[in-house]
Amino acid sequence: MKRLLALLATCAMVLGLTALFSPPAAATSGCKVDYTVTSQWQGGFQAGVKVTNLGGPVTGWTLKFTMPEVGQKLVQGWNATWSQSGPAVSAAGVDWNRTLATGASADLGMVGSLTGANPNPTAFTLNGVACTGSVEEPPPVDPPVPGTGTPVDINGKLHVCGVHLCNQYDRPVQLRGMSTHGLQWFSRCYNAASVDALAEDWKSDLLRVAMYVQEGGYETDPAGFTNRVNGLVDMAEARGMYAMIDFHTLTPGDPNHNLDRARTFFASVAARNADKENVIYEIANEPNGVSWTAIKSYAEQVIPVIRAADPDAVVIVGTRGWSSLGVSDGSDESEVVNNPVRAANIMYAFHFYAASHKDSYRATLSRAASQLPLFVTEFGTVSATGGGAMDRASTTAWLDLLDQLKIGYANWTYSDADESSAAFRPGTCNGGDYSSSGVLTESGALLKNRISTPDSFPTN
Repeated sequence: MKRLLALLATCAMVLGLTALFSPPAAATSGCKVDYTVTSQWQGGFQAGVKVTNLGGPVTGWTLKFTMPEVGQKLVQGWNATWSQSGPAVSAAGVDWNRTLATGASADLGMVGSLTGANPNPTAFTLNGVACTGSVEEPPPVDPPVPGTGTPVDINGKLHVCGVHLCNQYDRPVQLRGMSTHGLQWFSRCYNAASVDALAEDWKSDLLRVAMYVQEGGYETDPAGFTNRVNGLVDMAEARGMYAMIDFHTLTPGDPNHNLDRARTFFASVAARNADKENVIYEIANEPNGVSWTAIKSYAEQVIPVIRAADPDAVVIVGTRGWSSLGVSDGSDESEVVNNPVRAANIMYAFHFYAASHKDSYRATLSRAASQLPLFVTEFGTVSATGGGAMDRASTTAWLDLLDQLKIGYANWTYSDADESSAAFRPGTCNGGDYSSSGVLTESGALLKNRISTPDSFPTN
C-alpha cells in the first residue's frame, strides 16, 4: 500500500550558535521538510525525508524528529548518519550533502519497523530549532539609543570640521586613550586580555599603536610589523575602540629619511583598513632637528598615498621640535598656521611631558587650538626622558585644559616598561591583570581614573 503524506516544516535556523553553521546566515532563515511514506507492509514501512534550506547557506546540519509512541523504530537509513534514542531520531548530513546553499535540498531515506498504525513523526527540528512551515521574520529590534554603545558605535567615521575632530553627527568629540610602547620590545603587553581591559575597565576610546620604524622596528621586518599593526587595529575594532596607526619616527628626526618606507607601509595598511570606521593615521611621530618646510613636504607626499586607498580617513601630521608645534625649537604655532599642509581632513600632533613642559607649552596649545585642529597623540605625566617623578599638578592642569578644548589624547604608555611613564608595574604583562590597583603605577592609576569617566559623546 502506497500513500503520500507531505509534512511541510520551517525552521528559523539561528546560525552561529553552533560550530555546525559556517558561514553565518542572514537573520531571517528557515527550512522545509517533506516526509513521504513510500511503501508499507506488515510490521514495517519505508519513508523519504526531503530537507530544503530556505535560509542562508548552511555547512553542517542535523535533522531531528520524534517517532510516535506506538512501536515505531528506525531500522536503517541512507544519505545521512542516522541514530535513535527512545522515540527521538536524528539524521546528520554527510560529506556530500553537509553544505546546503539557499534553496538546496538533501534527500534522505529510512526504513522503520512498527506495531499497529503508522502515524507521522512529529516535532521536526533543524539544528535545534523547531520547524513550523515558513520563513519566520525575526522580532523587530529597537534602534540603538543615541549616545549608548562603544565609542565607534556612537561616533562612527570621524572627520575634521573646523578645528575639531567630529563624529558622524558633525559634533566635536574628544577621544581619550593610551599608546602602546614599541611593539618590538613590549609585544607581550598587547593581547586579548590587555585590550579587553583597556576597552572594558579603562573605558578607553582609543588605542594608539606605536610602530617604531628604526630601533629594531619596521625596517627590520616590514611584513611582520605591518601584520602586527593590522592585528591590533582588528582587536581595537572588535572592542569598539578607535585605532591610531603611529609611524613612530624618532631617530633620525627627519621623516624624509623614511619617505619610501612610509609610502610602502601606508599604501598597505590604508588599502587593508579602508573600509573600517575606527582607523586614524599618524604619519610621523616626533620630527626633530628638521624644519617645518621639510616636514610639510614629507606630509604632502605621504598623504596622497593614504588618500588613494582611504580617501575619508583622518590623518595626523607631526610638527617641529618633537611635535611641540616648534616650541621645543624656540618657535611657535605660527609657522604651521601660515604654511599649513595642503590637504583636507588633517590634524596636527602636539606632544608634552608634564614635568618638563608647562605654562609656555600650555599657552601655545591654547592659542593654536583656535586656528588648527590638534590631537595630543602622545604625552607623559613625567619628564621628557620618560622617567622621574610624576608631576600630578602639571598633569592635571594639562588634562583639564585638553578637556576644556575638546582635544583628544593618548598617554605614553600602556606597558610595563621599567620607567615611571609606564601605566603598569614591571612584570605586569606576564600576567592577566591590567586594571587592579596592585598592577598600576602612580601614572597608570591617574590615567585610568581620568579615562574611565563617561565620555558623553554628542549625538545631536
